[in-house]
Amino acid sequence: MTGPDPVWLYRTVRLIRRFEERAIELVDAGEIVGGIHPYLGQEGIAAGVCAALAADDLVTGTHRGHGHVLAKGADPARMLAELCGRVTGLNRGRGGSMHAADFGVGVLGANAIVGAAGAILTGAVWERRRRGADVVGATFFGDGAVNEGMLLEAFNLAALWQVPVLFVCENNGYATTMPVAGAVAGTVAGRAAAFGMPSTAVDGQDPERVREASAAAVARMRAGGGPELIEAHTYRFDAHHTFEHRVRLDYRPPEEVAEGRSRDPVDIQGARLDPAVRAEVDASVEAVLDAAVDFALAGPHPDPATALDHLYASGLTARTGGG
Repeated sequence: MTGPDPVWLYRTVRLIRRFEERAIELVDAGEIVGGIHPYLGQEGIAAGVCAALAADDLVTGTHRGHGHVLAKGADPARMLAELCGRVTGLNRGRGGSMHAADFGVGVLGANAIVGAAGAILTGAVWERRRRGADVVGATFFGDGAVNEGMLLEAFNLAALWQVPVLFVCENNGYATTMPVAGAVAGTVAGRAAAFGMPSTAVDGQDPERVREASAAAVARMRAGGGPELIEAHTYRFDAHHTFEHRVRLDYRPPEEVAEGRSRDPVDIQGARLDPAVRAEVDASVEAVLDAAVDFALAGPHPDPATALDHLYASGLTARTGGG
């Protein structure tokens, strides 16, 4: 969206980081019901990929999808209101953390079904291209999704129909608590190769490297190439889900977590800025999120009487059950 601007990249990773930390505070305060899947540590992937996309390009994400939505340009205040279940949210408080969408900036939605987002995006980009729109798309998924038939079907159709979709695997080494080595036979790149799809491995902790790989892939797709895959190696700094803050699951050795956290995408990108510029960006992000929290908490909750509204695109209101 802004090309190789290092300040934009830093602001984006910093915004996502502090948004997630603020959201965790709201989970702890009981304002976000049900918890969230924090994107802490993986911010460089969303920022780098979305920096290579145009405003009209499309994105779908995962249950760990706040970063994808924010990096594509959604309003942090309305996003936070959505997490809090308020009618002022992106989806009137009905999507919540795992289903946030903003069609206005090309975000067709996060998706709680593992591997489902790739199929949705492939169909959406194919339809837009059929109507003559010069769009490409990027869909994010974790290493745990590469065994899902729905994702592999999306690989197949995208390759068969040469749909310009960038499949982005955020390989953080774990499918929930299962190490990838114990769950995935073969390789992520090997799955792409099976469908004749080019793939690139990249350091997901470095926003610039992700942006470079994404920009090159997007350029090839816009020039008539078909789908491509990027495997971004990353590390999840926090819990799979905030419920772990209470139950304290023990599946990652402390030394592994410490090593993973030693390469922080916020610090890696921040080191490329003049310290004064970095401080100015940090202050700006805090001001945005202060306002976002105020906005989110000021919004009303949906009226339960409207629970069946918005089920149909035609505006038809569903009938309540009879006794």
